[in-house]
Amino acid sequence: MREYRTEELAEAAGIPVRTLRFYRERKLLPPPRREGRIAWYDDQHLARLRTIAALLERGHTLGGIAELTVAFENGRDVGQLGELLGIDRSEETPVRLTPEALADYFEGEVTPENLAASLDLGYLATDGEEIVHVSRRLLDVSSALVREGVPLSAVLEAGRLVREHADAMAALFADLISTHISEEAVPRLRPLAKSVVEAELTMAMERLRPPAADQAAQVPQTPSS
Repeated sequence: MREYRTEELAEAAGIPVRTLRFYRERKLLPPPRREGRIAWYDDQHLARLRTIAALLERGHTLGGIAELTVAFENGRDVGQLGELLGIDRSEETPVRLTPEALADYFEGEVTPENLAASLDLGYLATDGEEIVHVSRRLLDVSSALVREGVPLSAVLEAGRLVREHADAMAALFADLISTHISEEAVPRLRPLAKSVVEAELTMAMERLRPPAADQAAQVPQTPSS
């Protein structure tokens, strides 16, 4: 495992040194290894910084991230971790994995680049030597696509694009409901928005399928004797 001095870790994480020190003072990072007056950090510290950046991008506060960090360090149940990440427990179940188990899901595809992309998307978070994936469904779908031959990098890029569209659709429905009913009704009517999106996606996938006549035309005809 690579080790970094303070300045090297800050540069690798793309943050100022003062921000790194602030995170350390807020106990958002595990203590570094000390060698005299030199603080040495490792790849787990870098992964934690990337997780913090991803959570901040998703709108989490430093206080909420600190609570999540405490939950990691205390080994809190993954369902509670999902609540801290803002995931409806009835919908998505976080999964705790060892690095070896994650590698088994994505054979040959667990590269540093793919790990960094997953952390940036908020799909993964680190917990010491373990990894937490925020959604059992996303984990299963992603691994199924990889097993079918889709590169994990392409799956993650598709996930990023889907996230953008999903955010836009969520904002559309939230605005629709709060404009015509009340903001308090948004959680209660959320299943209706989900049903609309699922129905529209199903019909869109059907529209992409070639008509039956076209399919028949594409089937090679066996010459008659």
